[in-house]
Amino acid sequence: MINLKASDARASPATAFSFLSRGWREVKDSADADLRLLKDRANSFKNLASTFDRELENFLNSASKSTFSVSSPSTEIDFVKRLQPKLSEIRRAYSSPDFSRKVLEKWSPRAKIGINLSAIKNAIVSEVEEREGDFDERERFRRARRVWFKDLGWECKEERQSRDWEPIRALKRRLRELEQKSSSSEILESLKNSEFVEKLKSSLEVPPLDVPELLAYLVRQSGPFLDQLGVKRDISDKIVESLCSKRKDQLLLCSIPAGESSILENDNISDELDLRIASVLQSTGHCYEGGFWTDSSRHDMTNGKRHIAIVTTASLPWMTGTAVNPLFRAAYLSSSAKQDVTLLVPWLCQSDQELVYPNDLTFSSPEEQEAYIHKWVEERVGFKSDFKISFYPGKFQKERRSIIPAGDTSQFIPSKDADIAILEEPEHLNWYHHGKRWTDKFNHVVGVVHTNYLEYIKREKNGAIQAFLVKHINNLVTRAYCHKVLRLSAATQDLPKSVVCNVHGVNPKFLQIGEKVAAERERGQQAFSKGAYFLGKMVWAKGYRELIDLLAQHKKDLDGFNLDVFGNGEDAHEVQSTARKLDLNLNFMKGRDHADDSLHDYKVFINPSISDVLCTATAEALAMGKFVVCADHPSNEFFRSFPNCLTYNSPKDFVAKVKEAMDSEPQPLTPEQRYNLSWEAATKRFMEYSDLDKVLNNERGDAQLTQRNGKIVKRSVLMPNLTDVVDGGLAFAHYCLTGNEFLRLCTGAIPGTRDYDKQHSKDLHLLPPQVENPIYGW
Repeated sequence: MINLKASDARASPATAFSFLSRGWREVKDSADADLRLLKDRANSFKNLASTFDRELENFLNSASKSTFSVSSPSTEIDFVKRLQPKLSEIRRAYSSPDFSRKVLEKWSPRAKIGINLSAIKNAIVSEVEEREGDFDERERFRRARRVWFKDLGWECKEERQSRDWEPIRALKRRLRELEQKSSSSEILESLKNSEFVEKLKSSLEVPPLDVPELLAYLVRQSGPFLDQLGVKRDISDKIVESLCSKRKDQLLLCSIPAGESSILENDNISDELDLRIASVLQSTGHCYEGGFWTDSSRHDMTNGKRHIAIVTTASLPWMTGTAVNPLFRAAYLSSSAKQDVTLLVPWLCQSDQELVYPNDLTFSSPEEQEAYIHKWVEERVGFKSDFKISFYPGKFQKERRSIIPAGDTSQFIPSKDADIAILEEPEHLNWYHHGKRWTDKFNHVVGVVHTNYLEYIKREKNGAIQAFLVKHINNLVTRAYCHKVLRLSAATQDLPKSVVCNVHGVNPKFLQIGEKVAAERERGQQAFSKGAYFLGKMVWAKGYRELIDLLAQHKKDLDGFNLDVFGNGEDAHEVQSTARKLDLNLNFMKGRDHADDSLHDYKVFINPSISDVLCTATAEALAMGKFVVCADHPSNEFFRSFPNCLTYNSPKDFVAKVKEAMDSEPQPLTPEQRYNLSWEAATKRFMEYSDLDKVLNNERGDAQLTQRNGKIVKRSVLMPNLTDVVDGGLAFAHYCLTGNEFLRLCTGAIPGTRDYDKQHSKDLHLLPPQVENPIYGW
C-alpha cells in the first residue's frame, strides 16, 4: 500500500514528484495489494452487514421485552418502527452481489501500465471523486452506526479500515497544490539547487572548443596511426604546436586559474590541450566508460599477493642472452615477498633439442630440464631461487636460428595468475601470436627488447625491403600487446611506449672474480698474464666481420698483436678460412663459458660488434676488472662511465685504444661501479622504469588525475583515448592475419605453428590439438 500521511500535505512539490517517480514494478505490486485489500473489504462488509442484522434483531427483541423507564413508551416504539425499514434497505444494498462486482471492476489492475504521469494523476483524482460520490449514502449510514456503537462502547472495524483511504485524499490535495504552485517561487528555488542547473552553469563557464583545438587534438591522438604510416612523432608535435600557437595565450587564460603559474612556466602545449579537452567534457557531464577493445573481464589481483609471469624465447642449456638474463631476473624478483614469479620458457621436442643445446645435452621431460635450470642459477646467485618454471610449446627454426612459439603462449599462464607479464623480446614472441591479447589478460604488460633485428636483417639478401616490413611489424605488435617497453640501449628500433634503460646485470660470479683480481693486485701479485681475446657466437653478425676488417686494414700498425678468439657457430668455417687468407694473427678456439678459469688471466677484451643491443660479455669483462675496447656506438652507452672501457670512433682510433690497453693496467672497480653492474641494481632500475613499483603498490600515477579550478579532472575516464582504439584495432587485425596459414607461411612462419602438435601435447601432458582447437576456421 502507498504509505503517505495526511499530515505531510504541506510538503514540498519535490516530494510529490518523488512519489510519482517510483519504479513501475513497485506500482504494480501496490495495485495487486490494493486489489486484495478491496476483496477483503467487500467480504468484511458482507460479514458486518449480517452481524449488524443479528445485533439489530437481538436489540429489537430485547427492546420489546424490556420495561423502559421513560415516560412515553409510545414514542420509542414509533422510532423503532420508522428505523426498521431503512435498516432493511441498507442491509439489502450491502448484501447485494452487484456491490462487490462494482468495487472489483473499478479497482481492478489495468492490463498495461503507461508512463504518462498526467494520466495517472487524472485517473487517481477521478477515481477518488467517483468513489466519494458512491459512498455518500453509505457515509450517512456509517455516521448513524458510529453513534449506536459508541453508545455501546465498541469501535467499528470499518472505521479503522477507512483510514487507509486517507493517503489517496492527501495525494489529491497535493496534486492540486502542485498545479497552483507550478509558477511559484518554491519550484524555481528547488530547480536552482538541482544537478541539472549546476551542470548547465558549469558548461557556460568553460568556453567551447574551436576548430584549431579540435584539429590539434585529432592530430595528437592520431599519433599511432601516423606512426604506422611513417610520420615521425616530431612532425606530429610540430603540427600540434603550430595549431595551438595562435590560441596559446587565450587557451591558457581560459583553462588555468591565476594562481597556477607553474603550468604557465612549463609551457607544455600537449598537456594543456589534454586538460582543456577534459575540462570541456567534464562541464558537459560526459563520462567515457570504455571503447570497442576494452576487456572488462581482466583478472583483479589487487586484494591478494601479486604475480609476475616472465615469458622468454630461449632456455638453458642454450647459453644465449634471452635464456640467461630472464632467468636471473626471475631469481631476483622472486627474492621479494611481495610477489610470486613464474618463468615461462619454450619446450623443444627431442629432435629440436639436439639441434640447439650444446654438448649433446637433452632432456626427456620438462621436470628434468626444470631441475637443471634451478641448479644452474642457484650455483651462481648464491641463494635458493623461489620461482616456478613452466613450459610452452616451441619449435626451432634453422634459418633464423631462433625458437618460435607454437600455439597461444598466453594460455599457459592460468587466469588466476594473470596479473603482470614481462615479455622478453616482445617482437619475437608476437610475430605469429594467434591467441588472447596480452593486455586483455594481464593487468600490466612490460616488454624488454634484447635484439636489434633490423641490423641483422639488413645484412641478408633484399635486406632493405625486409627491414622495412619488420620495422612496421615490430611497431604493431609492441603497440598492441604491451603497456610499457624497455629498450636496453638506443641501438634498437625506436618502438612505441618505449624508454631506454639497461635493466640487465652480470652474474655475481664475475663480480667475485673482479674482487679476487683486485685483492691480488693489492698484494703486489700479477693479476693478468695474457693479452687480448674475443668471445662470441661465431656468426658474421656478432662482430666477426668488423673484427677481421679492422685487423686486416691495420695489419702493419698492429704488428706482433695476437688475439685469441673463442666461439662456435654456423659461420665458423667461413670466418676461420677468411682469417687464414688474410694472414691475420687470430687463434681460434672452441666456445666456452666466460667465467671459465682459462679466461681469468686475459687483460683486454676486444669487442668491435655494432649489432648488439647491450653486450653481456662486455659487462662481464668489466666486472672481472679487465680493459674493454669497443666501438663508440649506442649499444655501449651504458659502459662509457667505466674508466676501463675504451671506446673508439675510427679505425685509427681502434689501433690507439688497443695499444693503450696493452701498455697499461686497468683501474680497480669502486663499490659504486660494482653495484651498478649487479643484478640488484638492474632489478631496481627495472622496477622503476617499467612502472612495476607503482603497479605493485597500487598507485595510479599523477598522469591520471589533475586538479583544475578546485576540481579533479580525470583524463582517462572523461576522454575516449584514440590511442587505445588504434591499439585494439591493430591487435584485432594482427589476430585475423595470423589465423591464416597461407599468410603465416608467406611471412616466414614454421608450418603448423599456429597450434602445437601431438608431440608437444604428449611431452607437456596437454589436450590433443584437435580437442583444444576443434574449429580451425578460414
